[in-house]
Amino acid sequence: MDRIRIVGGAKLNGTIPISGAKNAALPLMIASLLTDRTVTLENLPRLADVSQLVRILSNHGVDYSIDGRRQGEGSEAGQTVHMTAREIVDTTAPYELVSRMRASFWVIAPLLARCGEARVSLPGGCAIGTRPVDLLLMALEKLGGSIEIEGGYAVAKAPKGLRGAEITFPKVTVGGTHVALMAAALAQGTTVLHNAAREPEVIDLAELLNKMGAKITGAGQSTVEITGVARLNGAKHRVLPDRIEAGTYAMAVAMTGGDVLLEGAQAHDFQAALDVLALSGATVESTNEGVRVSRNGGPILPVDVETAPFPAFPTDLQAQFMALMTRANGVSRITETIFENRFMHVQELARFGARIKLDGDSAVVEGVPVLKGAPVMATDLRASASLVIAALAAEGETMIQRVYHLDRGFEALERKLSLCGAEVERISAGG
Repeated sequence: MDRIRIVGGAKLNGTIPISGAKNAALPLMIASLLTDRTVTLENLPRLADVSQLVRILSNHGVDYSIDGRRQGEGSEAGQTVHMTAREIVDTTAPYELVSRMRASFWVIAPLLARCGEARVSLPGGCAIGTRPVDLLLMALEKLGGSIEIEGGYAVAKAPKGLRGAEITFPKVTVGGTHVALMAAALAQGTTVLHNAAREPEVIDLAELLNKMGAKITGAGQSTVEITGVARLNGAKHRVLPDRIEAGTYAMAVAMTGGDVLLEGAQAHDFQAALDVLALSGATVESTNEGVRVSRNGGPILPVDVETAPFPAFPTDLQAQFMALMTRANGVSRITETIFENRFMHVQELARFGARIKLDGDSAVVEGVPVLKGAPVMATDLRASASLVIAALAAEGETMIQRVYHLDRGFEALERKLSLCGAEVERISAGG
């Protein structure tokens, strides 16, 4: 099992190209099941989750091809993938595939909408809370699907097709919104989503669906209207930049000091996080090339943060920000409102010498002047990034185990950090 070795203390200076967003890429790929024509996605990141989803989609009959790398392109350049689901050969998504990645459960929507049936294993993924699929299934039932849970599988049927409906989500759900958009695109009549998720990744999916011939208005707002069409066509679409990756590197710069251009990052996609970074003492500037973050000499200031759905501070940056606050000049309070059990990184950060106390759904972080390198273990995707941030500022060497979590969501992390002056290397299993 691979490990990552980091020797802390170096400031970060240079340019980090931001990859395509994992959280956008996955639903965009799943949308290829809605049509028998080719869907081409540009700027698709090279991630373990993307590779796993390719295997799942292939199981349903999706043919895919990947364009070769162009001359002069670095390893972090996004790939172009062509996906064609000419015929759905299997409407079952088995446990051994779905259990490895939660988002793969979303195939239930296009399979049901296009084929009138789907049998999808209940999902796996990061162990950061129960994250039930009840709201996703509720949306499909509102659209006329019948759902039964049998032997760990959700069995959905709509032999006469789906019908438009009014769907009100009791709480904001990104997965539920993705599923409703895909299913309603092929439903008969008009669907209106109330309290829909407003995340940039939702907008990205709606843009692809509209290019395919869907009729969706209001994406990015809490009320979205979808007028169903009889069939969808192929399309070409570029995956938006990863705001979570950009926010992670922004916090790394704020932690270590230095000056880095996050090339391609779109400030409006993670403005709440950038505002918090500015309050913590970093300098943040949006440019035509991306977002520039620097901290030269000044202290890290404590800031209280509460996670909430977009456009507020994202839960997927909570762990990374907590790492930054371990070096703040004072006490901060970080409150997690989205997922229970998303503080598993606390005990690992404590191994660096961090002082963190848990208080219900909040963590109280008392900044310390020095962190010390230590052997640590990643527990989930975003928590693993918090360990990298702490290690970059810690004295001495840190060895991070279970880095397969990182590989699920961060493309070429060691290369990107190394080019900005960090001492980072991957040690392969047996190395």
